[in-house]
Amino acid sequence: MRRETKKIKCGNLFIGGDAPIVIQSMTNTNTEDVRKTLEQIKQLEKSGCEVARIAVPTMKAAEAVKEIVQEANIPIVADIHFDYRLALKSIENGIHKLRINPGNIGEESRVKEVVFKAKEKQVPIRIGVNGGSLSKQIIKKYGHTTPEALVESAMEHIRILEKYDFHDTIISIKASNICTTVKAHELISDQVSYPFHLGITEAGSNFRGTVKSSIGIGSLLLKGFGDTIRASLTADPVEEIKVCKEILRSLGLREFGVNIISCPTCGRTKTDMITIANKIESALEGVDKNITVAIMGCAVNGPGEAREADLGVACGNNEGLIFKKGEILKKVHEEDIISTLLEEIEKYE
Repeated sequence: MRRETKKIKCGNLFIGGDAPIVIQSMTNTNTEDVRKTLEQIKQLEKSGCEVARIAVPTMKAAEAVKEIVQEANIPIVADIHFDYRLALKSIENGIHKLRINPGNIGEESRVKEVVFKAKEKQVPIRIGVNGGSLSKQIIKKYGHTTPEALVESAMEHIRILEKYDFHDTIISIKASNICTTVKAHELISDQVSYPFHLGITEAGSNFRGTVKSSIGIGSLLLKGFGDTIRASLTADPVEEIKVCKEILRSLGLREFGVNIISCPTCGRTKTDMITIANKIESALEGVDKNITVAIMGCAVNGPGEAREADLGVACGNNEGLIFKKGEILKKVHEEDIISTLLEEIEKYE
């Protein structure tokens, strides 16, 4: 059962409450270069990104927010550290959400100014606590990044916002260690009802980061935690969207087009299953049909899995049986499996 949280408006969508779990990513362009940043945001939009975060380290980047927000079709988040004036300018220029750590933008009067401006413009604030950004006092108290240290840091930031009656808050608690991240969410979940932004920070390269993010985010989602997610990869941000979509689809939390089931191959396989599966998966990327397609390689599980799917193929000795809703449609030679199955998928309603 999904954890009950406050429902918070972010641009043209909601995060938390009964809203679908939202997929996010972050641009890696220089935000001052509006054209390149917008080009990447458009690519993210096309891949299924629902919220995009941009770094705002300079006043010129904060000025660029205005045009970026006007041309983007999804909510934009300003990622800001240290300089409260960048937050104020970003709000003034129409940003949909702020990502800040209240504790690192200076004296309390500055925090108060940002909070009041965000409240006036109805801009939610995401508190971001990472294992690498804990204060010296907390590190001294706990010795290293522990779940308790992450929670204490997050609660310090939350209390600052609540002091000024600000409650449109989204919480992000991330460490590069999965177990630490999961335990921190368990500890804080009973203390607040704000939405959680899930992720494993500095997860790694495309392959390693995908595995790590899937385990970490998936573990939290299975516990009912999570209202928005990002897979932090050292890769093209579009790859993050692919991972997030597959995590949510695999857990039955969101539907994104065709669900493909394919067997891992073994010594019984008599067809080129790897090529068949890869080509079909590539051809179906972006196809908006909520169906399950099974691509199976032998007689052990093949016919059964193919029958359970909306459409599927059970391969044999250089041939395959094409199934639809448990009924055999036809037998085809191996070279015709891909084209025949794709034709049936295109016709399927």
